[in-house]
Amino acid sequence: MLKCRTAWRKLAPLARASSTLCRQNVRRTGLHNGRIPAAHMATGPTGGGRENQVYALLVGVTCLGGAIYAYRTVKGDKRRYLERIEEISSRPHKRTEEATASVHVEATATEAIETEAVPKPEPEVAPSSEEPSPPVPDAETATSSETTEPLQDEPVLEAAPEEAPAAPLVDEEPSPPSEPGPAEQTEPIPPPVAESEPALAESPAPEPSEPQAEVAAESAAGLVPAQPSPMLPSHVPYLLIGGGTASFAAARSIRARDPGARVLIVTDEPDLPYMRPPLSKELWFSDDPAVTDTLRFKQWNGKERSIYFQPSSFYIPPEELSNAENGGVAVLTGKKVVHMDVRGNKVKLDDDTEVSYDKCLIATGGVPRNLQVIDRAEEEVKKRTTLFRKIEDFRSLDKVSRNIKSITVIGGGFLGSELACALGRRSQDSGLEVIQMFPERGNMGKVLPEYLSNWTTDKVKKEGVKVISEALVKSVTCKDDQLEIKLKDGRSVKTDHIVAAVGLEPNVDLAKSAGLEVDSDFGGYRVNAELQARSNIWVAGDAACFYDIRLGRRRVEHHDHAVVSGRLAGENMTGANKPYWHQSMFWSDLGPDVGYEAIGIVDSSLPTVGVFAKATAKDTPKAATEESGTGIRSESETEDVASNAVASSAPAPAVTQKDDFGKGVIFYLRDKVVVGIILWNVFNRMPIARKIIKDGEEHADLNEVAKLFNIHED
Repeated sequence: MLKCRTAWRKLAPLARASSTLCRQNVRRTGLHNGRIPAAHMATGPTGGGRENQVYALLVGVTCLGGAIYAYRTVKGDKRRYLERIEEISSRPHKRTEEATASVHVEATATEAIETEAVPKPEPEVAPSSEEPSPPVPDAETATSSETTEPLQDEPVLEAAPEEAPAAPLVDEEPSPPSEPGPAEQTEPIPPPVAESEPALAESPAPEPSEPQAEVAAESAAGLVPAQPSPMLPSHVPYLLIGGGTASFAAARSIRARDPGARVLIVTDEPDLPYMRPPLSKELWFSDDPAVTDTLRFKQWNGKERSIYFQPSSFYIPPEELSNAENGGVAVLTGKKVVHMDVRGNKVKLDDDTEVSYDKCLIATGGVPRNLQVIDRAEEEVKKRTTLFRKIEDFRSLDKVSRNIKSITVIGGGFLGSELACALGRRSQDSGLEVIQMFPERGNMGKVLPEYLSNWTTDKVKKEGVKVISEALVKSVTCKDDQLEIKLKDGRSVKTDHIVAAVGLEPNVDLAKSAGLEVDSDFGGYRVNAELQARSNIWVAGDAACFYDIRLGRRRVEHHDHAVVSGRLAGENMTGANKPYWHQSMFWSDLGPDVGYEAIGIVDSSLPTVGVFAKATAKDTPKAATEESGTGIRSESETEDVASNAVASSAPAPAVTQKDDFGKGVIFYLRDKVVVGIILWNVFNRMPIARKIIKDGEEHADLNEVAKLFNIHED
């Protein structure tokens, strides 16, 4: 081949000169005669054709040489290709575990530096030419930094998806797609694989025959995690983000309508789904010293139960979800969804694992707010502040309250009042000083009318709590191993620990990546009456700003709403398409003797009408639960119960005094229509209140409406 090239270099100038002279003669003859002659292509006298013969000979030799060169190149490529395949096929499928295995591994690793890992070839693919081909993501980039000379003579085959895990990119040449031997499993991992080959990253599982969905989930980021836990399915039909009440209610509803459904709950908490209300209520009144470990408590009715909705045996491991014959519910704890791809129907977790879905529920709840003065305070102040929300917060506060002398609860709402009463009851035995401060004039000032708020404040004081009203915090500092809270009116309070119970902020971290709308007035994800935010995406619980077909757009932060909205979202995820008409209720207990249940819009700025009667021994939360046999009063009744209510025949109540607020009904009005109701120490009558709000009628005499609740019967 070298001789052909040398001859061509010598003859090429002559050929070019001959061709140039031929063209000049033709042009010159055409100008003189007005036409192009049919012959006379020689450079010499007429009849001299030796130069033309030489030119034709050169062209023929060149064509023949090119053909021979191409034939030999193709034949050589084919020979080397067949030798390469024969060499790979001759290797043993399993290497022995004897002492010689280490030597064999070193020899194989040396060979891998000089050769390229080739997946299982297809016989129909022809070998490529010697000219470099364009880069191919499946083979070119991975070997460019490892090989010492190009191996363009080998064909590049695109591995099928089912073959990818069988041919991982490692330092040694891959064996046929069979189970790897021990020597292969123990070889070191090479430098990071190029980003163009995430699907071929080495699986940490020792068996290459593991389900391909799990391998894809682990290598979604292109890098193999050190200790993947657990091996998740890459796709689930139902994905529920958040591990609270709404998610559990949705999972139970989905399984009820689709018994074979596979449901995956992802929660950033380390615990299985549990109910939050007992964290600020019954758990504090338990006599069990190990209650923080067992999380079991006695309800007001005397029955014992766990804070968890279901034991761990109720759920199946996440890694077994794809293969569960009858489906099931799996909970992935300690993981957070950080990104949503709405168009691709998939999410990314905080460990870069990706999971796709058919239907998705966002039930991320909320995060407790903090005071800005505490956020800006020194680190020691933050360490001595509890934002109460989760199980770990309950355990931490329980431990702290047993080892300090003073604790201050900032906030006069539901949570702050419940914790103040619970800690106050404990202080009677331990000597703990409990202080509650809030900016309103009285306890629950934003919810209860002023006269009832003042009465409630006195009740909290009787529980052993020091109440400071109209308190606006100016600063918090740490001095002499104590926290000093300075108020804007000049007052100062010293304490050992602070519990900030100043509200909840809906968790809408996924709104940006998912392109979901956040309501500017109420916060939370804006959804329609079916609790749907986008196609295949629903929102339930505290994070949902829904359209109430009776009261307009709202956002509710209570247990019953989480139960009902989660249940409805689960039904709609299975095709029910039901609107959210239910009026959820909420309740609060100031100890075992005083409690109330509420529904609708209960805002102290609205006009209210209260009808009260003298309370009896059975008009307490404890007595009510003992009589009904229920422990959690938010289990929603159906409307059919309310339709059968009969008004009491007892006479209308007389005007009550302040000390007679034993039990009663408070109506909240908007445009003379009842939009909210509080049942004060009146229990198991919520269906009646729900029907009154749903009817949306004006009432001339609310005393007559109060008779429906039978508050005047002994």
